[in-house]
Amino acid sequence: MERSICIHGHFYQPPRENPWLEFVEVQDSAFPYHDWNERIMAECYAPNSASRLMDGDGCITDIVSNYEKISFNFGPTLLLWMEQEAPELHEAIRKADARSVGLRSGHGNAMAQVYNHMIMPLANARDKLTQVLWALQDFRYRFHRAPEGMWLSETAADVQTLDLLAEQGILFTVLAPRQAAKMRKAGTDRWEDVSGSRIDPTRAYKCALPSGRHITLFFYDGPISQAVAFEKLLDSGERFAHRLESGFSQDRKWNQLLHIATDGESYGHHHKFGDMALAYALHYIEEKKLARITNYGEYLAGNPPEYEVQIYDNSSWSCVHGVERWRSNCGCNSGGYPSWNQEWRKPLRESLDWLRDLIAPLFEAKAGEYLAEPWSTRNGYIDVILDRSDASLKAFFTKYGRRELTLSEQTMVLELLEMQRHAMLMYTSCGWFFDELSGIETVQVIFYAGRAVQLAEKLFGVEVEKSFKERLSKAKSNIPQWQDGGRIYEQIVKPVVVDLRKVAAHFAISSFISDYGDSSGIFSYQVRKEDFQGRQTGEAKAEVGRISVKSGITLDSADFSFAAIHLGGHVFNAGVRNFQGASVYEPMKQGFLEIFEKGDIAELIRYMDKEFGVESYSLLNLFRDEQRKILEIAFSRKAEEFEDAYRHLYEENKTLMGFMRDAGMPVPKGFMAAVEFNLVARIKKEFTKRDLDGGRIKDIVHDAGEWHVALDSGVEFMIRRKGERLIGRLKKTPYDNDLLMEFLAFLEILTAMPVEVNLWIMQNTYDEIAQHAYGDLLDKANRGGEPAKKWIEAFRRTGELLFFNIKAILAPYEKKEQAA
Repeated sequence: MERSICIHGHFYQPPRENPWLEFVEVQDSAFPYHDWNERIMAECYAPNSASRLMDGDGCITDIVSNYEKISFNFGPTLLLWMEQEAPELHEAIRKADARSVGLRSGHGNAMAQVYNHMIMPLANARDKLTQVLWALQDFRYRFHRAPEGMWLSETAADVQTLDLLAEQGILFTVLAPRQAAKMRKAGTDRWEDVSGSRIDPTRAYKCALPSGRHITLFFYDGPISQAVAFEKLLDSGERFAHRLESGFSQDRKWNQLLHIATDGESYGHHHKFGDMALAYALHYIEEKKLARITNYGEYLAGNPPEYEVQIYDNSSWSCVHGVERWRSNCGCNSGGYPSWNQEWRKPLRESLDWLRDLIAPLFEAKAGEYLAEPWSTRNGYIDVILDRSDASLKAFFTKYGRRELTLSEQTMVLELLEMQRHAMLMYTSCGWFFDELSGIETVQVIFYAGRAVQLAEKLFGVEVEKSFKERLSKAKSNIPQWQDGGRIYEQIVKPVVVDLRKVAAHFAISSFISDYGDSSGIFSYQVRKEDFQGRQTGEAKAEVGRISVKSGITLDSADFSFAAIHLGGHVFNAGVRNFQGASVYEPMKQGFLEIFEKGDIAELIRYMDKEFGVESYSLLNLFRDEQRKILEIAFSRKAEEFEDAYRHLYEENKTLMGFMRDAGMPVPKGFMAAVEFNLVARIKKEFTKRDLDGGRIKDIVHDAGEWHVALDSGVEFMIRRKGERLIGRLKKTPYDNDLLMEFLAFLEILTAMPVEVNLWIMQNTYDEIAQHAYGDLLDKANRGGEPAKKWIEAFRRTGELLFFNIKAILAPYEKKEQAA
């Protein structure tokens, strides 16, 4: 009988975007990366698209895509972010699925996933349907085919959800073994109890549904999946392969499918180099012919279910109590804070349910004025989410509108649909998964609720926020500082709320730093200058103008006038008001500029208060990324002063302090702080220069070793980016010998650095250059070309320093040359 192996990776991150900006703002906990999406992409999603196979000496023999060989699903909201922020990786994942279709008898590796990781058994029928329809359309948009399978968030399942999947053409899904209740051979009457994870995971099962439809269920191998996720099985690719093989049994008389399912982040983020263990295990299985690598669709096509199964309704893979983890204090948590409780889960869900149910009939009534079928329109809104172009919007309103809508009516419809979108995003499962109400995942779902609240009050003219906060206050934090959900809403969510006026204020202040053109994008908004005047006296700057601000999401727009001053450093002040016509704007502008040119700042502030009211805007009101940018610029001058002071302290005292150190005496902590600050700053500065000085860098590294100063992750990040820029330039002009030698010199310097630099992107780029240029230059070198010979020699040395097995990695191109 045939033995097949399928490894499934569930690749998912919760949506992290600021709901008002549609942008993931900087997250300091992800340092040195901008945010957690970017960090996990670098540690997991990208490495799995180009994973390394290594020889016994730790050198690369091949670069392979794991996505071509494993079953996988990506969260649609994660792919939406990836499409915008990492389009090359997004395309690599799509292409890997397309190649898998050819490798797996017409069945692709990619599965769909319910749209924003909502716990389906806890969702109402409308939300369930929209989640599935959005998931289907998102999948077709990205992978250019219909999905055969769909992943359920946390594998949380009930019969109603399974019936919905079947109704929409989904053939199968994957569940945990403990979700199976009974099984029987098709055509027989006797059911066998398989509770307690006793179901055989090596075959497919047919699940009959109340509608008369059916769906195929695969129950993954629990012990091996557990070992991958939590028992360090990924420490060895070979051991991983043999553990998979151990799941087969000679006693079974059918074509066995050994399959596992874990979070995809196991392969690189949770377990460093887990992607390489996965790549090697797959390579080893195929090389040793231990089993056939397959995916669920291919196996199902050749092995239709011969057994039927019944499941436990409201069950999941990550809560032994069913789905209680997402609505009660069931005892399931991360385990880091034993004194904490999760009583907050119930009132949080109840608050969101109240909000959802309050706005549903209001949405239906208001939307019904403009749309023939409001809820069907919501189901079709995914087309706009995926493509917000003018042509897409026109087609959308033509399809769903009762008639041709005016621009203001289109805005209202879009706001209604955005309210509904955020009313679903607020149910993203991670909001309940962890331990604390004030955690970033839970606050994120409250952000989404806040956006729904804002739109509801604007659209319907009813009080929503006060009642919502009162209900949210019943959710109690474990941290005294935060008290409850109402306080979290007031102190964390409210300050983030954005309207068009706040966008105008952001423009007014950030325009001192950012060089905006006549029309500029600020996150999901477009700002157009109608008039703009600037003045400068010494360090003080003033700007006054008239702008139009438009939302790229809802098309809502307004005109504003503003006046702003920058007194140097981080001191900004701006006033903003709705544009009241030229007769009001022009005298305000003239008066503002005249007072500024007189240099009377106090009078200027009084004038701004008179014109714009006492509500002014400062650096604190800027969106986080721009705020950070301005603070870094403002601090850079002070940082130079600090560096100079620490350098002098170090240079003047290092001989004496060195003697104290060598004599075994404790070196003053203040001096050691100066040593660390000085050496880290100097090494960073060296790697910002265009031309590297290897001798100077070597001296700094020597001093760091003498003083036992560790070079932090920020240093590694800076060195890495320097190398990536160098080889990026080489990729554009691969025949440039001087540039190749410059990159080679950089790598030679790294050999003396006490920092483990992530070479992943540099290695990938080297491999691309080899594919496109090595054969051509090898041909020229073989015909006696001296520059080509030098290039070949330097390129091979470069590969060695990038830890390639040169013989293995360049052999295909050399064989082509020999054949020619």
